[in-house]
This record gives sequence, C-alpha cells and structure tokens, in this order.
Amino acid sequence: MLDLEVVPERSLGNEQWEFALGMPLAQAISILQKHCRIIKNVQVLYSEQTPLSHDLILNLTQDGIKLLFDACNQRLKVIEVYDLSKVKLKYCGVHFNSQAIAPTIEQIDQSFGATHPGVYNAAEQLFHLNFRGLSFSFQLDSWNEAPKYEPNFAHGLASLQIPHGATVKRMYIYTGNNLQDTKAPVMPLACFLGNVYAECVDVLRDGTGPLGLRLRLLTAGCGPGVMADAKVRALERNIYFGDSCQDVLSALGSPHKVFYKSEDKMKIHSPSPHKQVPSKCNDYFFNYFTLGVDILFDSTTHLVKKFVLHTNFPGHYNFNIYHRCDFKIPLFIKKDGAEASGEDCILTSYSKIQELLGHPMEKPVVLHRSSSANNTNPFGSTFCFGLQRMIFEVMQNNHIASVTLYGAPRASSHTRAEASAH
Repeated sequence: MLDLEVVPERSLGNEQWEFALGMPLAQAISILQKHCRIIKNVQVLYSEQTPLSHDLILNLTQDGIKLLFDACNQRLKVIEVYDLSKVKLKYCGVHFNSQAIAPTIEQIDQSFGATHPGVYNAAEQLFHLNFRGLSFSFQLDSWNEAPKYEPNFAHGLASLQIPHGATVKRMYIYTGNNLQDTKAPVMPLACFLGNVYAECVDVLRDGTGPLGLRLRLLTAGCGPGVMADAKVRALERNIYFGDSCQDVLSALGSPHKVFYKSEDKMKIHSPSPHKQVPSKCNDYFFNYFTLGVDILFDSTTHLVKKFVLHTNFPGHYNFNIYHRCDFKIPLFIKKDGAEASGEDCILTSYSKIQELLGHPMEKPVVLHRSSSANNTNPFGSTFCFGLQRMIFEVMQNNHIASVTLYGAPRASSHTRAEASAH
C-alpha cells in the first residue's frame, strides 16, 4: 500500500517520487513506468472522438488514485483519491488516513483545522468540505440529517453539523479555491529537470510555403544546485530551412536523440523516384521531445531540409513520445466561386483541418505505422494531406497528429530578414 504525503495546492507523493500539479503528462507516465513494480494496473482514459472536450486521465486502479490532465496543455490539473481504503495519506508527516486511522470528519478537523462552511450536494448526497487547494467529500447516504445541509438551512460552521463518524469518500488536490473552476498551473521549476520546453511555435512563411520556425522557449535559468535562485526564463529562437547543424545546436541546444533514416517511405510519391541516386549516407533527425519537434538534416550538406511538429494526441501511434507542440500555421485558403478570392486563417494544434479547409479535398495518402512488418497498430491508419509545401497527418477523428514542413534552403540573408518582419 502506498504511503503518500498530501501537500494542498501542490502535490501528492513520497520521498522517491511526487505527482505535482502542472507536471507534464510525459513526466507522470515516466514515474509510473519507473515504479511499475509498486504502482500496477494503470489505465489511460480519454475521449477518442472529442479528445479536447474531456480531461485526459491516468487511473491508478490498484491505489484508488486518478490524475486528471488538461486536455489542451496536457499538464496535471487535479489529483483525485477516490478510494481511501487503498492508500495511506499523511499531512505534515502525520497520518490522517491509514489502516489504523479512519478519515472521519473529526480526524480531518484535527489534521487540517478550521475552514469555511462546507457545501452539500443533494444529487450526489455528498458533503464537500473545502480548504484552499484541497477538498474532501463525505458520504451522507440516506441519513435523516441530510435535509439540514440544504443551502437555505445551513448556518454557522457547517462542518460541525456533519454526523459524527462520517468518513471521507473522495479527496481532491488542485490549484485555487474552487475545484470546478481550477486550471492546470504553469509547470513547476522542479519539473524542468534541465530541459527546454516550447511555450508556442510559430511557422514563418512567405507566399509559397514555410520558411522556418519561431520558437518561444521556457527554461529554468539556473546552474546546478541553485534551485533557490531559479526562475523560469523565456527565450525566442528562429530556425530556418538551410540552417546548419551548428546553427540549430547553438539555438536549441543538444537534441534528446539523433535518428538516422534508413528509408524514405514517401519517395515513391516524388517525381521520377527511379532516377534518384541512392545516397551513401543517411539523412538524420534531431529529435527534441520536450519541444514536440523533429528537424531533418541533409546527409551531404548538413543543412535543415524538413521540420516535423507533433500534437501528441492520445490514440496516435506516437502518443507520449513527444510533448505537444503548440504551433500556429498561417494559411491562405482559396475559395471557389466567380471571383477567385481567398482568405487568411491560422491553423493550430487543436484545429480540424477538414473544417478549416472545407470540402472537397484531394484524396489523402494512407499511412499505416507499425514497429515491424508483423506487428499490428491498434490505433489504425492515419491520412496525409499535402498543402503549400506541408503534409498534414490527420487521425480518424479529424484531429492533426503531425505536420511536416518542407522548403528549399534559404537563398540569402534577405529571406531571413523578410520572414522576421512578418
């Protein structure tokens, strides 16, 4: 049985690990994987058709804990303990829930002290006692006392009116004063772990297609062992097609991984693929997992030739490899009609491309991912649409899984200046 420390408005954890509010989804999963012998039977719950309308949940069924992540920024928003019989809980080092100590209203009052009058929810038959960043729900069943908790009746310290011995049914840790209105906080300094994260990524482009990326980066600006002086620093970096390997390393730092391509599965769709001379060297990717970005370099010139932006939607083959890249791509959409007019629009990580571009679109290329020829992909195929030197990989729920940007290397420094001005 897990023995965990409760820190209101911050975290739930022990000396080995901690689930902190604002923690990225990938870090929480990394903790679960590292301690898989202790924390078993974890479910990932999400909406397959409307993934942005419901929180993404990690359900620790053996331990009675749910971790609720914001569907958009994928940071930890609420920690819910829904079965207190499966876990030991303490506050300031003192247990208030264990096999020997029942989490009664008296015990909660003794451990956490006084608070504002609670709220009775007649539909749930639950009495909610709220502290800042922490809530307890008591089961009232069908006791005769239940009517006195109606809003018009309650007065004074409502917690004193709860029947003696009433025990906690659920506990919530969150940010702020209101569980219903809470939002995932910014990432805590302790979660940076020496990594750089992308707050947003803008695609720079001209009339024909993309020119490069403008990345707004966040990092904990401190040296080793100086966490007391640490602050989140915001940086802005531009990367263009045709930048050298050294340019990218200077701007973004070392990648998490370097991957050498062994084949090009899209080669058959290029003009005259049989005339292309096989290269003796392989192109290679810089994988920046915390940015949600891959950068492909030409094996001969070592210049940027392709960018890949990942949205990290659940239900995709690459889910949880990358953090979500919160990108914005300006598009110029031509409208059919007597006057061949067009309009500008912004495509984001959360857009549905068919809704934005309208119908009909040209038939997509079907992409089926698997780790080997004999393996099956449980999530099914995705569809690739080409538009203005970009390829959009679209899932079956119409959300974008990834965007691949192509472009010729920059011709001169004038191109860079022009892109920066936009």
